Amino acid sequence: MIKKDKKISSGGILLSKVHQLSGRIFNRLLKDADIDELNGAQGRILFVLWEQDNIPITDLARKSMLTKSTLTAMLDKLEETGFIKREFDPADRRIIRIRRSGKDGEFRALFDRVSSDMTGIWYKGFTEQEIGRFESALEKILNNLIEKDSNP
Repeated sequence: MIKKDKKISSGGILLSKVHQLSGRIFNRLLKDADIDELNGAQGRILFVLWEQDNIPITDLARKSMLTKSTLTAMLDKLEETGFIKREFDPADRRIIRIRRSGKDGEFRALFDRVSSDMTGIWYKGFTEQEIGRFESALEKILNNLIEKDSNP
């Protein structure tokens, strides 16, 4: 816990700036790779579906860390452009499942390349040990935030 008499940490603002710049650069890399139909945020949804396809919207929201309202708007666009399909769960029609349509297949290799390029930008000048410590610290922060979000 941070003591009040110590200098206020700037980690939150730094993460916010990193998030903003990363999104802008990632979208530019997508454009350079001639991926005009998808943006980085939509790619994040497809990434979750590449790991586990045909999942309920609630699971997709949790895994992508997007609110249901934000996710719904993004799913509308992905469905409109033919990347995903929404289907009622045959066992429980209250549950809507999201699955890839197959159109994303041609984009996966390009997305993987752009993601690899972005990782290179992120970690330029880092040692493997520095990367491990950094990612471990980020995971702790993420877990703290998830805990707070679960117990407001």
